[in-house]
Amino acid sequence: MPDDYKKDIEDLLEEVIKRDATDLHLSVGRPPILRVDGSLTMLADRETLSPERARSLIMSLLNKEQEEKFLLNKDVDLSMAYKDKARFRVNIYQESNNIAAAMRFIPAKIRTIEELSLPHILHQFTQATQGFFLVVGPSGHGKSTALAAMVDEINHTRQDHMITIEDPIEYIFPQDKCIIDQREVSVDVADFQQGLRAMFRQDADVAMIGEMRDSETISTAMTAAETGHLIFSTLHTNTAAQTVDRIIDSFPPHQQTQIRMQLSATLLGILSRRLIPSVKGGMINAVELLIANSAVRNLIREGKTHQIDMVIETSAEEGMISLNRSLVDLVNRGMISLENAQTYSNNAHELKMILQR
Repeated sequence: MPDDYKKDIEDLLEEVIKRDATDLHLSVGRPPILRVDGSLTMLADRETLSPERARSLIMSLLNKEQEEKFLLNKDVDLSMAYKDKARFRVNIYQESNNIAAAMRFIPAKIRTIEELSLPHILHQFTQATQGFFLVVGPSGHGKSTALAAMVDEINHTRQDHMITIEDPIEYIFPQDKCIIDQREVSVDVADFQQGLRAMFRQDADVAMIGEMRDSETISTAMTAAETGHLIFSTLHTNTAAQTVDRIIDSFPPHQQTQIRMQLSATLLGILSRRLIPSVKGGMINAVELLIANSAVRNLIREGKTHQIDMVIETSAEEGMISLNRSLVDLVNRGMISLENAQTYSNNAHELKMILQR
């Protein structure tokens, strides 16, 4: 990276860290833009990026292989370390015949389940010896961060061999009690499915798959969970019930009965996470948590996923949490506004009824 571009990029990354932003956007015709507390904030004191300046600045982030991939596909994913302060997950893409970049801030320190205000019962899932646990939610709502907290707890409490398959590698896990091998798609392994298949020959106990992108990866992951492995992954779905449907619907109809059986036998739980603007500034966590008890397993097996929400709502004593209950708790504690609770709820009418009780 040329020195002048390096200094400009480093100045912007320092600004991200200083302002506790989650993302940095670089695009032609605008100054650099940060996402802070969920909202986009233009850095008005920075120059508007010309096409030439944007291309020079952004292309300086790429090595030769990444540059060739970008020129071929018109976008490329990568991760990069910034000193010892942070990492950034980067997507570089073409728009209107110009180049642009979105850079997601990944703190160097992996926060714990408590520091993320996640449900305490998640500790139980880190103690499992086999099964399938998913973290779901919209893009940008902390799925990778929650997953990293659980994986890092295993790293500090168990003596296992753990493999991560990521695209790209996000959090770096300093090895403690575990052996941790982090494999990046297209760098260390061809794809998620190949990485998972290879895991069977690598004496692995635990695997973290960055994302479930296709039916082949899902099928291989469930087979791994059936055969004595603990599997963690993410999906871009909004609720636990929707997640179960998405997994089953990703397979052709003639395979869906078998997949229901596999999923009902291997699923441990599903955490759905939302990051909501707090009235006190910053973002705060609202969650839905499904625990795969016998009732949930029966519903999955019998294709009655529309009843899962009711099981979550009526199983608080087992540790399950409905999103609306989580939102109501935050409203009652004065942490979020009623308006934001309604915006993020999947059932605003039910939310209103719970608040009126």
